Amino acid sequence: MTSTPAAPGAGAYLDHAATTPMSPAAIEAFVAELTATGNPSSLHSAGRAARRVVEESREAVAAALGARPSEVIFTAGGTESDNLAIKGLFWGRRTTEPRRRRILVSAVEHHAVLDPAFWMAEHTGAEIVLLPVDDEGRLDLDALRAELAAKGDEVALISVMWANNEVGTIQPVQEVVQIARPYGIPVHSDAVQAVGQVPVDFTASGLDALTLTGHKLGGPVGVGALLAKRGLPLTPVLHGGGQERGVRSGTLDTPAIRSFAVAVTEAVGARAERAEHLAGLRDELVRGVRAAVPGAVLRGPDPLVDPSRRLPGNAHFTFPGCEGDSLLYLLDSAGVQTSTGSACQAGVPQPSHVLLAMGVPEDDARGALRFSLGATSTHADVQRLLDALPQVVARAQAAGLASSAGTSRGVSSTTTSTTRRPA
Repeated sequence: MTSTPAAPGAGAYLDHAATTPMSPAAIEAFVAELTATGNPSSLHSAGRAARRVVEESREAVAAALGARPSEVIFTAGGTESDNLAIKGLFWGRRTTEPRRRRILVSAVEHHAVLDPAFWMAEHTGAEIVLLPVDDEGRLDLDALRAELAAKGDEVALISVMWANNEVGTIQPVQEVVQIARPYGIPVHSDAVQAVGQVPVDFTASGLDALTLTGHKLGGPVGVGALLAKRGLPLTPVLHGGGQERGVRSGTLDTPAIRSFAVAVTEAVGARAERAEHLAGLRDELVRGVRAAVPGAVLRGPDPLVDPSRRLPGNAHFTFPGCEGDSLLYLLDSAGVQTSTGSACQAGVPQPSHVLLAMGVPEDDARGALRFSLGATSTHADVQRLLDALPQVVARAQAAGLASSAGTSRGVSSTTTSTTRRPA
């Protein structure tokens, strides 16, 4: 069995949701393929050899995720896949049904979904509907039903993430598909955080399109895939050589694709055992934070009540009277690397649009930290955090909240059309 690589940097790395180390098997596949020469689009023997690697990798990704090989479109990662899904589906639907101008997305989507959706509103006349969530960050299905009952024949697509990148909430994707089906509306899901942590089966889900990326599950940065049903109307975002079913032009990165396929196969194959390990560490972390800092508030579903509603590797807290960036830097100085999960615009800390959509007050939302675990995480990592956290929180509270001169431009969850952009 290959050994697990050390976590990035010194100390405790608790930011695996941002990126996680490449697995030894993925590194081995990547390095081995770097020695080969050949463009997968070339017809000579070197090109055919590269094409064989690409197609075998396509088959491996499809097998791991319950898809057909022809449904796997390789991309440069999650952001490109989300852009292709949102823009490509909107333009594809408008070609035959011009009245379908509405794009429905949950209010807690990653910016890789939100930003292209708002770009479409600004430049192509799309109407964006932010679907609300409850106080745990879970989609309000009744709001979706009401929206479709009122204007279902105007909806071009729906995009709801499989699991939230900040608070770890698992979304009711299959229910969304069932609600959308009578209206003939394609559904896309960003499953970047879900693959390798929870069961993901593309065919069984009923989805029309699904996004995943390599660097979240042990593969390299800069490679991912969009799973898309055959016949789905996707207008290309990139134009050129017509690779990948004609919807994603560009020379295929054979080494990255092979490494990505190895990582996907490995992450899915080890999912059950790894999820059990991560959930144990997460529960230890949640109990420890609550004991060390009694005022800390867990955001998202409580895994100690119902672990099925949250990603096994995610814990997210807000710390009253603290600024998230202060907490992050103080923990970093103590050898604990984590994330606030919120955006920063023009150097001014902004509260997370996810927390605001969940109804968290702005001042509380600014004191957020996300702790995310991965294959290299250990009990020692959790203990290092718990040892450092009380003093870090005390120092951050003493400093007080940063000036609120930069007022949040966050958009609260709503089911009315808007072209405003979440912070």
